[in-house]
Amino acid sequence: MGCKVLIGTQWGDEGKAKLIDFYSQDMDIVARYQGGPNAGHTVVVNGKKYIFHLLPSGMLHKDTICVIGNGVVLDPEQLIAEITEVEKDGYDVRNRLKISDSAHLIIPYHRAIDGAMEDASDKKIGTTKKGIGPCYSDKCLRVGIRVGDILDENYLEARLKEALFGKNLQLKKIFLRPEFDLHGIKEMLAEFKKQIEGMVINTQYYLHQEFDKGKMILLEGAQGTALDIDHGTYPFVTSSNPTIGGALMGTGLNAFCIDEIIGITKAYVTRVGEGPFPTEDKGEYGELLRKRGVEFGSTTGRPRRCGWFDIELLKHAKRINGLSSIALTKLDVLTGIPKIKVATGYKINGKKIDYFPSSRIDLVEPIYEELEGWTEEIADCNSFKKLPKKAKKYVEFLEEHTGLKASIISVGPDRGCTIVR
Repeated sequence: MGCKVLIGTQWGDEGKAKLIDFYSQDMDIVARYQGGPNAGHTVVVNGKKYIFHLLPSGMLHKDTICVIGNGVVLDPEQLIAEITEVEKDGYDVRNRLKISDSAHLIIPYHRAIDGAMEDASDKKIGTTKKGIGPCYSDKCLRVGIRVGDILDENYLEARLKEALFGKNLQLKKIFLRPEFDLHGIKEMLAEFKKQIEGMVINTQYYLHQEFDKGKMILLEGAQGTALDIDHGTYPFVTSSNPTIGGALMGTGLNAFCIDEIIGITKAYVTRVGEGPFPTEDKGEYGELLRKRGVEFGSTTGRPRRCGWFDIELLKHAKRINGLSSIALTKLDVLTGIPKIKVATGYKINGKKIDYFPSSRIDLVEPIYEELEGWTEEIADCNSFKKLPKKAKKYVEFLEEHTGLKASIISVGPDRGCTIVR
């Protein structure tokens, strides 16, 4: 008994939420370990779509405890909106959700600064403007406001005064934006306290206690390996660590608790926002993938850039995270494409390299192989054996070139469209 970790292996949007929901049926606890409302995890149950930005994706299993870990940055208004929406459908959230007292809060000034910085830049990162970067920056600068701070009114006021002085100076003098009022922020946080006070605990201690009891724990990350602030395509990355190190730091569990690390891998590759993307297809097939895969950001609504599978990107994720296997998603989207390209390697300035560059990946030229596509719809296939021959060959090609077995294959958006091998 122990912990499973589900990690995105590309630039996010790999279909993590469906797989987290799928694995949650066998889990006692699902814990979100990093990121914030810049994530959008979509789960479809019986044809109904739920999009979670902060709530763990295991919330739709009525016996599963869900944890928002210390590594998450939490927007109070967004969280309450999500809780309210899920409760409308009869799910008991408040008795099943536990929130870390060490998680940092996104305050309205974080969103204002995030937007102002992006708007002022000539070279945009493509941020969601949700305040994620400024909140994580405050965490490192030690001026952040944590969930536990709101439980002590006097302590909270002192912390807010300290933070507001610098934020208002920055907004007024640098960005020429309106200042924020201490009273207004205190009122918002006082209302938030009423809503969540009974859910706030020391989640690090709680998770270790439950682990020692033999409970099964699933750790859920946001974004993907190539967006990791240390191991991704810097500076076009997120502000946290979606990789295995972030899973440990963002929950307080240690490496000896982990028994399986599953890489969520889309059958093609997408990216939202700016940044290098070696296998991007800017022609008809990129557009076809976008339409068939409904590739629009669940947080921003922005169209995702689409392209072909990248072997080197997955091998990079394997090295960084120590992947045990992969869960391959959206295989059905490739149906009907006559020739499917796969990037099996990279060249830079005409010279082949056998690694994922840590900088200047924009100089990469992918080396492609082509595989025959299939025309049969596969959403009703409930075993690997029932897949079309060419679809099976595609999966086996990816396995052979990465050394990772596809233990789960998703052939449609619904919970039931899942092949277990």
